[in-house]
Amino acid sequence: MKSSSPSKDPFFQPFNESIAQYALPEKFTNPFQYEPHPVCLLAAEQLQQYLRTQTDWEHNFGLELEQKGTVIGKMFGVLVVRNTQNEIGFLAAFSGKMAGGYHHSIFVPPVFDALTEDSFLNIGMTELNAINLEIKTLEAATTTDNTEQIDSLKLRRKNNSVVLQDKLFDEYIFLNQAGDEKNLRTLFRTFSNTNPPAGAGECAAPKLLQYAFQHNMQPLAIAEFWWGLSPKSDYWKHGHFYPACQQKCAPILSHMLEGIELDIALS
Repeated sequence: MKSSSPSKDPFFQPFNESIAQYALPEKFTNPFQYEPHPVCLLAAEQLQQYLRTQTDWEHNFGLELEQKGTVIGKMFGVLVVRNTQNEIGFLAAFSGKMAGGYHHSIFVPPVFDALTEDSFLNIGMTELNAINLEIKTLEAATTTDNTEQIDSLKLRRKNNSVVLQDKLFDEYIFLNQAGDEKNLRTLFRTFSNTNPPAGAGECAAPKLLQYAFQHNMQPLAIAEFWWGLSPKSDYWKHGHFYPACQQKCAPILSHMLEGIELDIALS
């Protein structure tokens, strides 16, 4: 995807063709209930063409029979924005990880990258793996003298896991248009008095809005589509558009979209 824009932002993608014939939306998309706006369809088509032809990374979406590796379809999102130079373009994102990582050309970065080599998450997971190995070794010995030690290690593993998960959730800090910041645990406790589910904060829509707010871009419209096969569920269809997920995204997006007029009010 070639850029002809004077913008120096590596993630701001100009449209390859004129959008002059399209009226820009007056209100932002309700991400949970929408028909893709024509400019979002154009952005999605441009991104899909990139996915078909790029050689920057390799990921098995299940669309090529000869490709090796586990088939993992992926949700992608496009966010049409106006940047500080008053240019109209779009941002692109994928959910979770892709091709083994969070960072790939043209796609906005994650809200929080837990995969850095010296991150607390990697250190914590190394400690948990060591505890697992110790438990496995003691269980293999099958002596009654090990029971108390095994139970102690399992309790330690459980407590360490809870602390690590909470620390991870606290690192996911989300902005809204006003610049207000809230972390993942606060958002879910306020919204539904629950803890966040695994993977919360890694969906495409929050990534897109986060980057837009961080770089003073005005969000105009959003759409998300599934790319590839889905071996786990018939619900996800290649190339189809989908609303944001309620379970992981409702508390986050309710905060991020605060103060923004939507075409359909959030329910």
